[in-house]
Amino acid sequence: MARLLASPMARTEWPTWLLIPAVYGAWLAPLVWSRTLGLMATTVLLILACTWYMSLQHELVHGHPTRHRKLNKWLGIAPLAVWFPYTLYVESHLRHHNDAHLTLPGVDPETHYVSDEVWQRSGWFMRALFVHRKRFWGRFLFGPAMAIASVLQEAVGQVRAGNYKYLPMWSLHLAMLAAMLVAIERWTLVPAWYYLLLVAYPALSLAMVRSYYEHRAADDCKHRITINEASWPMRLLYLNNNFHLVHHDLPSLPWYLLPQVYRADRDAYIARCGGFRVGGYLELIRRFGLTPVDAPVHPLARDRQT
Repeated sequence: MARLLASPMARTEWPTWLLIPAVYGAWLAPLVWSRTLGLMATTVLLILACTWYMSLQHELVHGHPTRHRKLNKWLGIAPLAVWFPYTLYVESHLRHHNDAHLTLPGVDPETHYVSDEVWQRSGWFMRALFVHRKRFWGRFLFGPAMAIASVLQEAVGQVRAGNYKYLPMWSLHLAMLAAMLVAIERWTLVPAWYYLLLVAYPALSLAMVRSYYEHRAADDCKHRITINEASWPMRLLYLNNNFHLVHHDLPSLPWYLLPQVYRADRDAYIARCGGFRVGGYLELIRRFGLTPVDAPVHPLARDRQT
C-alpha cells in the first residue's frame, strides 16, 4: 500500500487531473454538436456524462485530485447533474462513512431502509414506494423522485423552522442551475424541461444502479458493504466505486488504485464482507429486477435506536 501511494501516479494524481476535463468535455461536446447528433444521441451521451460527473464529484469529496476542499468544491460545484448542491452532498456523504452506523435509518443519510416507526405511520402509498424501491427497476424508476423529494422536504423544513444555514448554498446552486438551463435552451437542441426530466432524472437513476445493493443490514459493519465485480464499462462509469468495501476501508484511496488493491487481496476482502459479493450489475437485474432484495424496514434499527 505504501508503495502504491508513493508512486508518481498517486503523488501527482494525474489520472484524476485528466479525468476532470474528460468528464466536462463528455458533457459539453454533445450539447455543442446536438443539432448534428440529433436529440436521441445527445440525450444518451448527456445521461452518461451526468452520471460520470456524479462519480467525479464523489472523488472530489474524498480529496482527489487535491487535499484542498475549497479547490475541489469549485471543481465540482457546477450543477450539471441538477438535483443536489455539491456542499450538501459533501456533508451527507461524509456522515455516511461512519461504518458503525451504516444503513441505520435516521443516522446514515444514504440508507434505503426505514425505521419501524416511519413504516407504522406511513400510508399505503408510501409503503408501496418503500417496497418498490427495494426492487431494481423500482429503484431505477422511483428512487430519484424519492431522494429529490426527501432533500427538498428537509430544505423547506429547515427554512420554516428558522434555520437559514443552507440558504446561501441553495441560492447559489439554483442561480447556477437557472443560468445553465437558459444557456442550454438558447444555444442547443435540448429544451430546459427536457434536460431536467429526460437527462438529469435518468442520470440519477443510472447513478442509483451502483448504490442499489451496495449495503445491507448486518451485525458486522463490514458485512454491510458489498464488492461488485462489475464489467470495465461500469467500473469506468462509477470510477471503481463498485469495489465498495475497499473504498469504505480506505476512503482516501483514489479511484484508479481501488482495483489493484482489491485484486491483491481478493479472497480476504470477500471474506471480510461476509461473502457479500455480486458478479456485476446484470446479476442484480436478473435476481432483483422485480423482486425486493429485502424488506424496507431495517431489522436492527429498533434495537439500535432504543
